[in-house]
Amino acid sequence: MKELVEVIAKQLVDHPEEIVVTEKETAKGLIIQLNVAQSDMGKVIGKQGRIANAIRSVVKAAASKEDKKVIVDIM
Repeated sequence: MKELVEVIAKQLVDHPEEIVVTEKETAKGLIIQLNVAQSDMGKVIGKQGRIANAIRSVVKAAASKEDKKVIVDIM
């Protein structure tokens, strides 16, 4: 899942070298934190959060194949 989020985010931003993706396993499920440059934050979130919601939907669909619960946090 971490690689999927990283690939999607790198296609959206101007500074792909500043992307940091981390995974944490918790009782709620897998939490993926996406950190991008401040100037790229709007590109990852999108108008009214549409791109962020699309990223979460794609990751959720990929996780459902493995019967996992995944939460994507954009920092």
